[in-house]
Amino acid sequence: MATSGARGEKVTMQEHMAINVSPGPIRPIRQISDYFPHFYPFAPALLRARPTLPALPDGGNPVEEARTPAVKPGGSQLPQGLEAEQDGDSDETTALGSLEFTLLLDQQNCVLHCTIHRAKGLKPLDSGSIDTFVKANLLPGTSKASQLRTRTVRGSRGPHWDETLTYHGFTCQDAGRKTLRLCVCEESRLRRRAEPLGELRVPLKKLVPNLTRSFNICLEKRRLTKRPRSLDTARGMSLYEEEEVEAAGEERGRILLSLCYSSQRGGLLVGVLRCAHLAPMDANGYSDPFVRIFLRPNVGKKSKYKTTVRKKTLNPEFNEEFFYAGQREELAQKTLLVSVWDYDLGTANDFIGGVQLSINSTGEKLRHWRECLARSDRRLELWHPLDGAPPQLSD
Repeated sequence: MATSGARGEKVTMQEHMAINVSPGPIRPIRQISDYFPHFYPFAPALLRARPTLPALPDGGNPVEEARTPAVKPGGSQLPQGLEAEQDGDSDETTALGSLEFTLLLDQQNCVLHCTIHRAKGLKPLDSGSIDTFVKANLLPGTSKASQLRTRTVRGSRGPHWDETLTYHGFTCQDAGRKTLRLCVCEESRLRRRAEPLGELRVPLKKLVPNLTRSFNICLEKRRLTKRPRSLDTARGMSLYEEEEVEAAGEERGRILLSLCYSSQRGGLLVGVLRCAHLAPMDANGYSDPFVRIFLRPNVGKKSKYKTTVRKKTLNPEFNEEFFYAGQREELAQKTLLVSVWDYDLGTANDFIGGVQLSINSTGEKLRHWRECLARSDRRLELWHPLDGAPPQLSD
């Protein structure tokens, strides 16, 4: 509409009309992330189903229908992205599988039995078939001194071994300070050495003597540790895998001796049965051990004996017996010297450790010597730790 102003100028005026429109209820604004699957890195048990958004005015959305949460057998709902993650190889990217085994500490015979049953969900380093075995070690200590292994099971990611690994000379005192390490390794023809797939460690102080305990533990990545500096210059001692070092006697190993005073033969029977966890003296990480025994003071040519040499082992088994003639009162005043050596061809033999049994001994050594001479025709077997003092004897 046009009007004339005070000076006769034309002024144009515009009229605006207000429109009363009711918008109705306010609907939520959709985000672009609602149209993509969600992945949840945390545990499935902590998840809750996302609430369903209200339908669009046009009667639905095909994208929303494709995102309908999946229903688990138990009735709970999980997003589609999570369902795909659970159906994969593992629930977590760090899962390496699990190992089932049992442990039994035989207190009377000083034996630790470790029965390896099976593994589940192993992840091979390469695609294709997988050949695996289990390697066991007692820590702290030299790796090869306590190393045992199962047979190799070929072509299975869930291998069954059902094999028992036995540690001799294992006492309740050892269980209080030792840890068992089990490592699942993959054997490959293309690689020179077996590669670890995962390991686990069990503190043996949890064991109850003479009671079998079952375990089912997830594998972890292998832990690399440094050797102790005190052993850097020691010959053959470079294979330690723990910073914690035992006492000097424990480092050198143990020996199982059998003593019996025979009333029929009129003398002492000394049996050298086996050694366990000997210190490695050769560059290959092993030793070639043999045992010398000597009854002092010298009573003749047959006062010195020597066992056969066991090649490349730190847990030799001898089962050899030697005889010293003499009356009970005579023998009570003597000293039995037992020493373990590493045989070297062309050079001097290396001393590994020794033990002395006499009336002047202490602890288990004194008890073993007294009970042997106090009871006739009864064999007494006992483990003794080796010490580092070589006997002052001439060959």
